[in-house]
Amino acid sequence: MTTITPNASGLTALEERLKQDLTWLELPAKSWVPRRIVDGESVVDVVIVGAGMAGLVASAMLKRLGVDNHLVLDRARAGEEGPWVTYARMRTLRSPKELTGPAMGMPALTFRAFYEAQYGSEAWKALDRAPRTMWMDYLVWYRKVLGLPVRNEASVERIHARPDDLFALDIRERGTLRKILARHVVLATGRDGLGGAYVPPLADGIDRRFWAHSSDAIDFAKLRGKRLAVVGAGASAMDNAAAALESGAARLDLFIRRADIPRINKFTGIGSQGVVHGFVGLTDAWKWRFLDHTLRAQTPPPRQSVLRVSAYPHAHFHLASPIDELVVERDHLVVTTPKGRYATDFIIFGTGFKVDLALRPELAEFAPHIRFWRDRFPAPTDMDNAELEGSPDLGDIFQFQEKVPGACPALSRLHCFNYPATLSHGKLSGDIPAISEGADRLARGIVRRLFVEDREIHFANLKAFATPEIIGDEWIDADALHQHAE
Repeated sequence: MTTITPNASGLTALEERLKQDLTWLELPAKSWVPRRIVDGESVVDVVIVGAGMAGLVASAMLKRLGVDNHLVLDRARAGEEGPWVTYARMRTLRSPKELTGPAMGMPALTFRAFYEAQYGSEAWKALDRAPRTMWMDYLVWYRKVLGLPVRNEASVERIHARPDDLFALDIRERGTLRKILARHVVLATGRDGLGGAYVPPLADGIDRRFWAHSSDAIDFAKLRGKRLAVVGAGASAMDNAAAALESGAARLDLFIRRADIPRINKFTGIGSQGVVHGFVGLTDAWKWRFLDHTLRAQTPPPRQSVLRVSAYPHAHFHLASPIDELVVERDHLVVTTPKGRYATDFIIFGTGFKVDLALRPELAEFAPHIRFWRDRFPAPTDMDNAELEGSPDLGDIFQFQEKVPGACPALSRLHCFNYPATLSHGKLSGDIPAISEGADRLARGIVRRLFVEDREIHFANLKAFATPEIIGDEWIDADALHQHAE
């Protein structure tokens, strides 16, 4: 594979073009939200938790609309936000390279512009999909070129609701504890944003030296020469299996519960602006119907990810092989399925994520009050679906809602802009295709709320505004002159 040297001057030229585009569009808008000081502390209008793709585009949209007094906090080091250079193990993104993602409708802010500026149009034509680590480079550039207010190595330990309609956030920043006061909080916390990794109960009691979840930090070098098992047929399962094989695993057994690997990406097949903007307008029953069908069909792993595994003769695909038992025998594991028993040294669960607020201590104060779909919507006949039942029931701007009206009003200012929002809003907060549209819906809703909340201040400013545009010497009163002449 030929290595192409990036053209730094091309990227500089792109940044100048973007700067000009923003100037022509008069963006970002002027700052307009009145500043607040409470208890001697400056209040932040919006705190965004998470500086991955969703958090960055939410920040960019708020800045675009003149809400410049906001912060983005991420516990990761700069350049390591999100999954791209941590636990994501695919070679390229699964999404088509042409998707504009977080570009907010601006050509100079797209991944294509970023790529072509450095490598040229011919290289773009030859590119199949965006390399995973280059997508991270793009997001780092996106953050830099828009001047987004991100603070790294800052984790949100706890969120408290105050009686004055503010949140107090306990922050641990590079080892130091401090508090931040905020009016709104946005959780842009990714796939596991309301819970954590899902691992089947059969792993309970098994020492962690024998297993990992696909989202864990895994030292694949230590698995060289070992027998490895992977559970699942999704993209993450395939990518982890491939990473193990490429690191020298002696044998790879891939255990797949279904009798066949999913082959059709249902939701992508109907992708359109109608789905992006129209899904939220469906009745509850129709939302459930769409997503239940999609989840039952499951999303297939990318073809290239499967080929990456099957290229190794010592990779074994076991279909219709749910794991019935997992036990430790001396220095290894034994996996039992309906088809046989298999010895393995280490097992990786590519089994996705779950919503479980008990795993999110920062939300402990709010967890008892958050309304989920199961709290108000009975699953239709033959459509029982635990994942959908455990989805948060969100309002029109991704805000949580109360199980009992009036029990926790602060939830209306706590926004869930992450993957579990899908049932309420569609796929606008967890994937590349419509992330800009999701951020636009979120930001415009918060802007509306901020203005309404400060209506008395804005009205007072309206009454106090007294800068004249006409000073009185622009015309002559003809009648006054006539009377004077008489």
